[in-house]
Amino acid sequence: MQGFANREALATTISSRKATFFSRSRSSLWTKGETSNNFINVHDVFLDCDRDSIIYLGKPDGPTCHTGSETCYYSSVNNFLNHSKVEDSTLALTTLYSLESTISQRKAEIEADDSGKPSWTRRLLLDKKLLCSKIREEADELCRTLEENEDQSRSASEMADVLYHAMVLLALKNVKAEEVLEVLRLRFTKSGIEEKNSRK
Repeated sequence: MQGFANREALATTISSRKATFFSRSRSSLWTKGETSNNFINVHDVFLDCDRDSIIYLGKPDGPTCHTGSETCYYSSVNNFLNHSKVEDSTLALTTLYSLESTISQRKAEIEADDSGKPSWTRRLLLDKKLLCSKIREEADELCRTLEENEDQSRSASEMADVLYHAMVLLALKNVKAEEVLEVLRLRFTKSGIEEKNSRK
């Protein structure tokens, strides 16, 4: 990943051994992982020949990128130029992981007893009954788009609602989107009937 660091951020990184940067928009220090718990444990710091750029060499506790990728540099220009489907898939995953990151931030604010700004996500995180009722409600509305032959945009909208509310539930259960995707990948190798029978 890449970030801006001032003298104080560098000093904090060296003393804490956690990758720390300076947010120019908030005018404050921030430590990678302070909301996601995906800290970068810094082993050494290197300066370039002009001493105007530095590299933190460390081991991350989890994905470095907020999208869930191991690195922020996962987008190949050649892939974008030659394979539009790859770009679409990358955008889909980036959107999914960005949503997960936002929900995680709201959860961290609650755990830190930070009042934060009012949001629907915060309300759902604090009210399990409301959350579960919304998941059931949105799933029913998604099914109705098929039963009542509604248009594609309506189905997409209802699926977005189902996905969003389900991801809030996953956050409460401390389940990452990548864990769900891994389960799906494992199921590709067997038929749906076999997979269901294996759960019995």
